[in-house]
Amino acid sequence: MEYEAIIGLEVHAQLLTESKIFCGCSTKYGSPPNSQTCPVCLGMPGVLPVLNKKAVEYTIKMVLAVEGRVKEKSVFARKNYFYPDLPKGYQISQYDQPLACGGFIEIDLPDGRKKKIKITRIHLEEDAGKSMHIENEDTKTLMDMNRCGIPLIEIVSQPDLSSPEEAYLYLGKLKQILMYLRICAGNMEEGNLRCDANVSVRPKGEKGFGTSTEVKNMNSFKGVEKALEYEIQKQIRILESGGKIEHETLLWDEKKEKVFSMRAKEESHDYRYFPEPDLVRLVINQGWIEKIRKTMPELPDQRENRFIKEYNLPEYDAGVLTSSKDLADWYEEGLKYYPNPKILSNWVMGEVLRELKERRVEIRDLRMKPKDLAELLKLIDDKTISGKIAKDVFKEMAETGLLMHTQKKAEEIVKKKGLVQVTDKAQIEIVVGKVLSENQGSVKEYLAGKKKLFGFFVGEVMKKAKGKANPKMVNEILKEKLKIGDA
Repeated sequence: MEYEAIIGLEVHAQLLTESKIFCGCSTKYGSPPNSQTCPVCLGMPGVLPVLNKKAVEYTIKMVLAVEGRVKEKSVFARKNYFYPDLPKGYQISQYDQPLACGGFIEIDLPDGRKKKIKITRIHLEEDAGKSMHIENEDTKTLMDMNRCGIPLIEIVSQPDLSSPEEAYLYLGKLKQILMYLRICAGNMEEGNLRCDANVSVRPKGEKGFGTSTEVKNMNSFKGVEKALEYEIQKQIRILESGGKIEHETLLWDEKKEKVFSMRAKEESHDYRYFPEPDLVRLVINQGWIEKIRKTMPELPDQRENRFIKEYNLPEYDAGVLTSSKDLADWYEEGLKYYPNPKILSNWVMGEVLRELKERRVEIRDLRMKPKDLAELLKLIDDKTISGKIAKDVFKEMAETGLLMHTQKKAEEIVKKKGLVQVTDKAQIEIVVGKVLSENQGSVKEYLAGKKKLFGFFVGEVMKKAKGKANPKMVNEILKEKLKIGDA
């Protein structure tokens, strides 16, 4: 029997506010354990939470970005459960009256089709603390309460995803939107972005849903994809052997690449939700929404389409360049100094991204400015250096900017190393003559019809000229010497 998967994702995104959702404690990552706490986020008796307005504003931005509906009135609720890292014994979240509902995220499928993944709800809540288990110590667990009260938005999708690959694409698009809005750092390793997946399988063509399981503890997009692949195959094996899927919460073990049962899946009534008595109803008027709408940046899809139309770029180029807001900004800044969209695109997608990948840094870490790259490209255009030499110059520019913190300019490197391109015909003719005389056998083969050897001659000339000979002139002189010119 052929089966199909039904997947819904619950994504928690940490908002980039400077203070927590209900108190003034800092949200800075990496501070000493328990150094960013106060009676409010520690849940001491008699304290009162005060809602962070910036957290609400950021949530509204996300809702507008996915074309959802901000509700005029929403209510915070107490979600009651006991964890050692939840000192109050409950989490302030939203339940039956969330801040927003509806909307969608559109993903690009590998076959070229687009698919809309609908959003059920987006709501605000606070994070719990963090349990730390000491290695080789089974009896001790340490608690860091710095995360208590960190503002989160929970984005719940409808079960519209039908494969682990689609889940991966959805998460990538979601992260991209959050980072374009500058409301989330998007770093899963630091807990900025967390994902729980609800997954079930059913015989292909059936309309009803199978029993779902919830998979937690996935700390990368690839981890989500692998965990879903594992769980889908496991559920299919159980059904085909006549077994029954249990409605449970599972943990993904990254090292063993397996899921393990954590507990029976809770239902909403298990949390005994009731309205938070210390917070008034949240009322959002249309005027505030429209004010926020005016601050919205150009979103990824909009920017990609503009790059295609305005700069006449291929769809692939536009997709790569707009994959992050910082990269798109860097590219557009470069166009101010070098208004050739396609050549600049080739260099950004090639040399710039290669350098960033090799050094495992972001574009914002690169001291080289778009203007510096533009000056390098102008040296190619005016035939001061060749394209091959330019790549070596670029590498040194990037290296000095990242490692030595003293960004060298292209012209400075070219002059210091004597890399100026040779355009003197007489000089190039001498080098060509030497190459042909040293390779008489290859010349005879070429003249006998082995035309592919022309590339060999070009390479040998460039090697002898240390890459400084003008490539166009090298080609022309070789054709002339080998008697295959226009005559």
